[in-house]
Formats: sequence, C-alpha cells, structure tokens
Amino acid sequence: MGAFNWFWKAMGAQSERNDKKSKAIVEDSAAAHSRLRELSDEEVAQLARGAVCGGEVKDKPALLACLAVAAERKLGLVPFNVQSQAVLRLLSGDVIQMATGEGKTLVGAMAATGFALTGQRVHLVTVNNYLAVRDAEWMRPLVEFFDLSVSSVTEKLAPGARREAYLADIVYAPVNELGFDVLRDNQISDRSQTVQAPAQVALVDEADSVLVDEALVPLVLAGSRPGTDPTGQITAVVARLKEDSDFRVAEDGRTVSLTEDGAAKVERELGIDSLYSEENIGAILVKVNLALHARALLIRDVHYIVVDGGLQLIDASRGRVADLQRWPDGLQAAVESKEGLEVSDGGRILDTLTLQELMRRYPRVCGMTGTAVEATDQLRQFYGLHVSVIDRNKELRRFDEADRIYATLAEKYAALVEEIAAIHATGQPVLVGTHDVAESEELAEALRARGMDPSVLNAKNDAEEARIVAEAGDIGRVTVSTQMAGRGTDIKLGGADEADHDRVAELGGLAVIGTARYRTSRLDNQLRGRAGRQGDPGLSLFFVSLEDDVVRQGGEGEELQVQPGADGRIESKRAQEFVAHCQRVTEGQLLEIHAQTWKYNQLLADQRIIIDERRAQLLDSDAAWQELEERAPQRAAELADVPLETKITAAREIMLFHLDLAWADHLELMDDVRESIHLRAIARETPIDEYHRIAVREFKELAQRAVDDAVETFQKVRIDTGGAHLDEEGLARPSATWTYMVSDNPLAGAGNSVLSSIGNIFR
Repeated sequence: MGAFNWFWKAMGAQSERNDKKSKAIVEDSAAAHSRLRELSDEEVAQLARGAVCGGEVKDKPALLACLAVAAERKLGLVPFNVQSQAVLRLLSGDVIQMATGEGKTLVGAMAATGFALTGQRVHLVTVNNYLAVRDAEWMRPLVEFFDLSVSSVTEKLAPGARREAYLADIVYAPVNELGFDVLRDNQISDRSQTVQAPAQVALVDEADSVLVDEALVPLVLAGSRPGTDPTGQITAVVARLKEDSDFRVAEDGRTVSLTEDGAAKVERELGIDSLYSEENIGAILVKVNLALHARALLIRDVHYIVVDGGLQLIDASRGRVADLQRWPDGLQAAVESKEGLEVSDGGRILDTLTLQELMRRYPRVCGMTGTAVEATDQLRQFYGLHVSVIDRNKELRRFDEADRIYATLAEKYAALVEEIAAIHATGQPVLVGTHDVAESEELAEALRARGMDPSVLNAKNDAEEARIVAEAGDIGRVTVSTQMAGRGTDIKLGGADEADHDRVAELGGLAVIGTARYRTSRLDNQLRGRAGRQGDPGLSLFFVSLEDDVVRQGGEGEELQVQPGADGRIESKRAQEFVAHCQRVTEGQLLEIHAQTWKYNQLLADQRIIIDERRAQLLDSDAAWQELEERAPQRAAELADVPLETKITAAREIMLFHLDLAWADHLELMDDVRESIHLRAIARETPIDEYHRIAVREFKELAQRAVDDAVETFQKVRIDTGGAHLDEEGLARPSATWTYMVSDNPLAGAGNSVLSSIGNIFR
C-alpha cells in the first residue's frame, strides 16, 4: 500500500512540475506575442517553421506566440494564457481537461497546426459530422496562414473526394468514419484503391467519450447477401409471450431468456419437439432469441426510431441517430419484423474494429474534453495517457445544488415538472438533460400541458441541434435534450448573439437539470458543464429516485431505510451518500467490464496486425504469384501466354480473397466462442485463458487454410488477359458493403427505463 501511495504522490508531483513549467513557457510566449505583432504574416509563418526541427518543437514559446498571432489576425481570437497552456500540453501528448466554453476548438486547431508544422499529419477526431465540417471551415484561415492544408471527411463524401481530403495536413473527421475507412481499406485488392492516407497524430475532441465511453464499440463492415426475415410466425409467437411467466429480463436489463414454460409454449406454437434439439438449435432457437431480444431489450424511441418506414438506430451515449449503421443482421431483421417494416438485406461480417483498437493504430494520441479527470484510470491503463487539468480563464460561479431524491419515479417526475415550471416563471433559461428520446418527448409533453413551449433536442431532430443549442440560454427558454446536449456548441446567455446576456445573468444564468444520475459521475459533469461558461452564473440540479436504474443496479441487495415526506422526497444525508455509493458501484462495474472486454479484444487486435502485414506483403509485391507458382507449378506453366503483370494481379486477387474470407470466418467463429465461453467457468476453466487458447489454435489454422484454398482456386479458375474470373466460381467479393456498429457499450443505456440497453447481449 505504501508503494501505491508513493506512486500516486510521484505522479502528482510530476503533474505539478509539468504545470509550472508549462505556465512559465506560456508567460514567455505572451511576451514574445507582443513583439511579433510588428512582423508580416510571412515572417511570422517563417518564424514558426524555424521553431521546429527534426519533427520536434524546439522553441516552444516562439511557436505558441506565432500560433497566437495567427489566431488573432485570421480569426479575431486572442488566445487566453490557459488556452496556450492547453496547446502546449497537447503537443506533449496529454489529454487535457478544459471546462465548457473555454475555447477547446481553437486550442485543438492550434495544437494540430503545431503538429503539422513538425511534418506530422493530424487527424482531428470529432464526435459527429457537423462538428467536423464546422470546425474545419472555422479554423481554416489559421491553418492556411502557415501554408498548411485542412479538410473534413464526413459520411456522405464520395470515395474520390474522400481520398483527396485525407491527403491534407490536418483532417477533421468523425471517429466512426476514420474507423470505417480503415475497414474498407482492408478489403482492397490493389494499392491504388486505398482511400485513407496514414496519419501520425490523433487529436481527439471529447476524448473521454471516444477513448472510454465508446472505446469498445465494434465498428463492422458487412457484405451483401439476401436478407432473411426471422419469419413473421416467430415474431408473432414471441409477441404473445408474457414477461416473468414466459421470459425473464435480467436485473441489469442486458439479457433476456425463456423460462421452461415459455420454451414449451414456443415449441407448441411452432409445432416442433424441442427448441434445443440439434436440428433446431442453430436455426429456429437463434431466431427465437433474436425476436425475444428485439421485443424485450430494444425499445422504440430509446434504442431506435422509425422514420419513413425505415429503422434508424440511436447512438444512446449521445442521443443522436447513428447514420448508416445497423445492428448485426439477424437482430436488425428481428426489430424490423417486430415493427412491421420491410426486412432489409442481410449480410455477413467482413471485418470489425473497435474504437480502442483504431486509436492504438496512431503513433501518437492526445485529446481534450471537459471531463477527463474521472477517466484518468482508463486513459492511463488502456492508452498510457496522462491527464492535464487546465485552469479556467475565469472563476466558476455555477451553483451545484445537492440532489433531490424521491422514493418513486412518479414522485420524482411530478417534482421535476414543478421545479422547471417555477424556474421558467422567473424567465431564467432551463436546460433539462434526459436519458433517451422517449423520456425527452414525454417530459416535453408534460411541460406543454403546464403552458410551457419547450424546444426538444433528440435523435429525431438532431439536424436542428446547433440552432436549438445556440438559443438555449435566452430568456424564458426551456430546452429538453438527450445526452447529446449540444456537445461542441456553446450555450451563450442571452441567445446566440448574447443580446440579453446581462439580463439572463441577473436571473441566475442557465439552469441545468438532470432527470437522473448517469452510471458515471463524468457524464453528470458533462451535463453540469453546460452552465457556468466563462465566469457566467449558473445552476445545476439532479433529480433522483430510488427506482432509477443506477440506484437499483448499484444498490442491488441493499436497502435504504428512510422515511420519505408527503411528496415522496427523501431529505437525509444517508440518502445522498447511498445514491453516491450506487453510482460508484456502477462506475466500478463499468471499469471491470472495460478491462475484461479489453482482454478479449486484445488478442484479436494482435492477430489483426499479422493479417495487416500479410495483406501489405501481398499488395506491395509479387509474393502471391511466387507462392502460387511454387505450390502449383503445372498450373503456372499453363499460363505462359498470360502477361506477367496480369498473372501477378490475378494471383494477388486470389490470395487476398481467401485471406479476407478466412479472417471473416475467424471473427465469426471467435464471436461464437465468446458467446459460450462463460460455460467454461462451469468446467472450472478460466474463460479468458480458454478463449486465448482457442483463438491461437484457430488462427494458426486460418493462415494455412487461406493458402490451401487459394492454391485450389488458382488451379481451377479461368485466368486470361482479363485476369482471374473469380465470379465464375462464385468467389466474387460482395457487390455492396455497408457499415454499422454493434452496441457493446454498457454506458449506452436509458437512465430511467425499466430496461437499460441492449448493452452486451452477444457477450
């Protein structure tokens, strides 16, 4: 324990030294800034280029001063000293914590420009398309001041334009698009088809969200094949099942299972002897389970919405529509069938990549967020990143009121509506943070019934996000928002133009109200941070009930003996401590889930590196032709009249096709293994050790099988001056591919719904 304390004291001392050193450098840069005002643009740019050497920043004060001059001249923004300090810590490779409204957008652009001046390409990672485009265009004059290029990549960008965008020195892009482009580039059969140019630095905006909350979310690339309805009959049978008697949902809301009575009922209605017989377990039982998951764990307006006859998934950690994404195909089809929609095409998984794995591909990762300190353990454990806290430019004046705790959900919501009405009556603007679309719309309806006219910001209208958020601080405004709450867009008092800033400030500033505690205090603080920007006054207040998910799950097996008042409110220190305890328990559970999932993912990540190296070898040399010629010399001799380049290309296509197919089969197999690995514990085997043993054994067979299958195809496929005609053997690559994400994020649940989230239903 002494060594542990010594370690943390040493880490604290090191942080303090860095902080003092950074402030001294910033003071030097501020002095240089005033002198540089006399220089021309070209002279300032030249001085900045002279401040770097050999890919490193050699004169930090000079570089910071040059960046500050450029920001002042081209953007009309004079960086605060704390912003320059933040830039310095980013250039040192830290994750910085800066409060909302302190100017992270400018800080990120200045740091990215600093990296680019050292000759490193930077991916400035955003959380959505809107911010990628907005920030790239907003910061463009700053970047171009130094003769550097900047671009943005969004989901709607065509391959040609996307390829060109990735060649810029600084590329703003949503994290999902960066990952999907990696997956797509891993399917190419010729190097000229590559879209994404390599980058040396990932500078992550909202770093806690990307690096922690969604780090284990698998991004998936799928290939087309005809869709399969889980059959209307199965959907109808499952729809008639009764909860508790026919199926049970786990307390954490992440799994659902048939009871014996339920299984018997399904068997009777489907006319089969047993769901668990060998002939039924791989087909009918799978479809029944998918239909059951769709019915019990996936809730309309919480996990998805239906728009124009189609299903749109909600990224619950942000409250936004997850554009162009879908669940694994059987589940997608089950939900579509449940909603009476046309079942879309299915497909097989070609490749997957977690966000954590994506970030680890960059030689250097740094980031910024308003809530990094609470994620210090995860950032250090999984990325080796240090957190630097940047002081506010102006002292915080927000008042964080103690939670108001109620016995039941109904009593809590009644009090919540009363409080919003009371604050609204004064003219003070109110931002209410809800946990899902359904809750936001129900609350908005209750407020309308009280004569208010709230703006609603959720996945159904996220296109209006910037406008709604920009006006959320105006007099008399009531804004009801999901967790998206306009991250990346400041809520300014008095509206977008701050015309009534002083009047709103006199009323107390923005009042932020949470409808429930989140599973981690970091998410609570993200919501709180919407109020009190740049020294403005503000208020934050959370309403909690003992029936909230975080209390039920974190306090499972414990009971709070308190006497609520007539309105259901519980006013005692013990209740406050109990809620805080429940949240700490769920935070610990999340960290443990992250750690365990990381162990499962890491082996596949290591195996992917080997696959990537093999693909690179086949793409960048004639190794494929040499191997096939050596393994099948007679067939190679038959192709003597085919040009050598054509033969090399044909061999490459054959080898890559079977390598990619074997890898896809491996992912599918390991997914099945992970589904059942918990059964190993029954046999007193360690699940993770058994998983690793199987993964290593199967991977060895994968490599050999890929080569053997390629040789077999080489011997029979038609190869002429037009290349290898794989389609004639039914071996063509998918005619269409698409991307989606599997919700593997235990944070992505609804705070007040009886059922939290799909979470890890496939684990």
